[in-house]
Amino acid sequence: MNNLIRHTSWVVLAIFLSSCSAKNISSSYYFEHQDQVEKIEESYKAIYKRSPFTLAFADKQFRIVTLDILTDSMSYIYEFEVDEPRLNDTLLKYHLPVTGVNTLIHDMLAIHCTWVNNFDYYVDEKKRSTIFLSIKPTVSHPFLSDKRYYILTFFNQPQYFDEQGRLVDKRKAKRIRKINGEIFHRITDKVCYTVSSQFR
Repeated sequence: MNNLIRHTSWVVLAIFLSSCSAKNISSSYYFEHQDQVEKIEESYKAIYKRSPFTLAFADKQFRIVTLDILTDSMSYIYEFEVDEPRLNDTLLKYHLPVTGVNTLIHDMLAIHCTWVNNFDYYVDEKKRSTIFLSIKPTVSHPFLSDKRYYILTFFNQPQYFDEQGRLVDKRKAKRIRKINGEIFHRITDKVCYTVSSQFR
């Protein structure tokens, strides 16, 4: 019985430390790089309106860029080395701004932002959109697996949270709102974080 209690205590402690670490790491990253991440979010949102796309780094060294172009009927995925001339040719082909996308790539590289994407979801049957940024903090924690990813999400308007800082549907609602199957936690009224087992 004592062994079971000790084991349970360690599991609870591990979960608690993991949660605290995720919050501290995500919040510290956001506030340390606030100007840069907000610039990335705003730049991506503006370019996305012209032509939907997703941008990611495909390797740990941040040398390979993956560009996912979304059309009405197809999704075209390309991989390039950073600053490879073929990237610009592809951007021109799909009417994406060459300077804008290249600046976005280098802004992401500068703060180890691994992926940026637009995600649509629904609230009361109304379509909403949010921007996801996957980040690679330089600080980690032993309780957090290397195969888990920190994701920041940016909303257009202030959100509602429960007493634990978890995203909920409405001001006094108790139902936690999941987006893409993940529970999000408050950093600011419009910025949240989650730790996911999926890169994107």
